[in-house]
Amino acid sequence: MNILKTLQSIENNELLKTFKELYGTDESQLEYQRQRYLSAVNNFAKLYPKRKNIRIFSAPGRTEIGGNHTDHQHGCVLAAAVNLDAIGVVAFHNDGVIRIKSEGYNPFTVNLSDISVQSGKTGTAAIASGIATRFMDMGVKIGGFDLYCTSDVICGSGISSSAAFETLIGTIIDTYYNDNKAGAVEIAKIGQFAENVYFGKNSGLMDQMVSSVGGLVFIDFSDTEQPKVEGFSCDFEEYGYCLCITDTKSSHADLTDDYTAIRNEMENIAKHFGKSHLRFVNELLFYNEIPKLRETCSDRAIIRATHFFEENNRAKFEASALKDGNFEYFLELVRQSGRSSEAYLQNHYSCSDPENQAITLAVMLSRRFLGDSGAVRVHGGGFAGTIQAFVPVGLVDDYINEMNRIFGEKSCTKMKIRPIGGVEITKE
Repeated sequence: MNILKTLQSIENNELLKTFKELYGTDESQLEYQRQRYLSAVNNFAKLYPKRKNIRIFSAPGRTEIGGNHTDHQHGCVLAAAVNLDAIGVVAFHNDGVIRIKSEGYNPFTVNLSDISVQSGKTGTAAIASGIATRFMDMGVKIGGFDLYCTSDVICGSGISSSAAFETLIGTIIDTYYNDNKAGAVEIAKIGQFAENVYFGKNSGLMDQMVSSVGGLVFIDFSDTEQPKVEGFSCDFEEYGYCLCITDTKSSHADLTDDYTAIRNEMENIAKHFGKSHLRFVNELLFYNEIPKLRETCSDRAIIRATHFFEENNRAKFEASALKDGNFEYFLELVRQSGRSSEAYLQNHYSCSDPENQAITLAVMLSRRFLGDSGAVRVHGGGFAGTIQAFVPVGLVDDYINEMNRIFGEKSCTKMKIRPIGGVEITKE
């Protein structure tokens, strides 16, 4: 659509129905999004004055509800897309390059004639190169595009800003250059490829899958080529609870070694049984073999494997509890998950920096505040970043104020599940 017509469409609230689907019905939130989109289009126009026709895309962050560090072991997870997203204003062309400017970051250009792993690209440029490469390997002819991107998915906060960016780029390419043939599940796998191979982070598939598919989803990664994805609906507020995420303002930026250690230790246990991942190891055999395991594996590796087996089962039980409307049992499972991550998975703080324990502090304060009500757990990869709490509706304002008092203004956010994953923004 023409830039001027797009601005008029946003000004006249012609995107209101779409905004309500993505962000909820709160009037202040809808006005914020209207202004945010207007600003994004105007910023694009300043950056790329030669481009007259644009399209707008959005991809959400995600919240991990159950299955902490199970996905990379072909396990099960329960997760949801949230109403924090990355949006992109884009103009397509045939210049043979992808130009990207993300708000707050330096612009970069990806030359589509040189996007190999050896091209020297780093950061988001490497991710964009990896996604483009994967599509081109699939036979998709990409001409190029100019993109202005702005994101409410805070970098390093554990809501997966990287997956939102990957889904955004994948959705843009698939929509325009591939007639939507790849689809949400394949876009997620393409994003993981870019993160693993081009960015160098050996992540699982959960983040990309939830961002791309959207909604509340239970995912079984036993077969990562064809994961079983089951979407269903659940409004937490109907049960009297709000989902809150607190950003402890501690960054994930230097924690790659901590994440890698969890995966390596779990897979070392699996190798003892001749398997590639823990999902394929018999749980009873694992417990019987602990004396022999201690000869070649660390105690921590054994304890972390125990977390996997219990957490993988919990994710299944949590999904069943929500589908059955048994919210009290669901909350108890969330509490169990939180305690297991703390004691067994041991991802509340980094052993390389034991004096900084913002996650442990936030969990302790939340438990003190909530008492016997609600539930709290580390959120996402851990070691830094965010915690997740299910807070009674009547206490949510006080809880947010308490978290903000400790970790700073706007640290704690009440989330809503977003029913839609990566998508082009239209009037329909």
